[in-house]
Amino acid sequence: MAAAEPDAPVADVVAWRDITVSARDGLLLHARDYGPTGSDRLPVVCLPGLTRTCRDFHELAVHLSSATGRPRRVVTMDFRGRGASGWDRDWRRYAPLVEMEDVLDLLVAARIDRACFVGTSRGGIVAMLLGAARPTAIAAVVLNDVGPEIDGRGLLRIKNMLAATGAPRSWEDAVVGLRAAHAAHFPGIDAEGWEAFARKTYDDRNGRPVRAFDPKLTRTLEAIDYSQPLPTMWPQFDSLAHVPVMVVRGANSDILSRETVTRMQERRADLDVLEVADAGHAPMLVEPHILSRIAAFVAAADGRKT
Repeated sequence: MAAAEPDAPVADVVAWRDITVSARDGLLLHARDYGPTGSDRLPVVCLPGLTRTCRDFHELAVHLSSATGRPRRVVTMDFRGRGASGWDRDWRRYAPLVEMEDVLDLLVAARIDRACFVGTSRGGIVAMLLGAARPTAIAAVVLNDVGPEIDGRGLLRIKNMLAATGAPRSWEDAVVGLRAAHAAHFPGIDAEGWEAFARKTYDDRNGRPVRAFDPKLTRTLEAIDYSQPLPTMWPQFDSLAHVPVMVVRGANSDILSRETVTRMQERRADLDVLEVADAGHAPMLVEPHILSRIAAFVAAADGRKT
């Protein structure tokens, strides 16, 4: 059937172009640029989680940018202080509003007027902020394990995990540490999967794993009062009412609750919901059925008017 065509990928031999963008404050930001820049299909911009990098979206970017007969441009970003982007001297600027401004600067530099956004965790928060600040830039949004309400217990777990995680001495140590920290929420990942996750989590420096983010980033988590409810983002979520929205939730997530997803559906009857079994925070967007669902969702946005 023709409807299945958008998610028919070619072999994973697609290279990306590394691009560097100057933010409005002069900090240099890095992104990967996949696929044809001249495609008539909507580009996709992928925004990673709190301490994550553009590498998390490689499989999705290849899938979307190499679809047989229907390739599209995909840009995956490193937020400031992560991956190959520059580190900010002031840790207080590791903030969603600043990161939203960085996304806007990336769009200008990449000559992207309107795009579909895929945001994992922190990236989804930035996408919702963008919907309120620049609604014309958004054609559709995929929120990966994030919504207008965040469970503070999950965020506290992440804070404690980052504080307790030392620098691994080898790639083998990195794999063991990640499995110990995440296996309860991701029971289905095999040895090869943990190795791939380690390679996305850490940078390689002379054959050894090193953190892929500025250590000062964790100070933003230390500044939160976990005894109080976290601020909600319902107005920002509602700002996406003019575009299709998909939410991907890990069935074992302690960040995005089923109750929050239900409330999102009450406000958006057309919300596209995908719950991923045996996944916690956040689903890794590598399984073929997840890639296919996102590809179909994005393809449906191509025909919508601005």
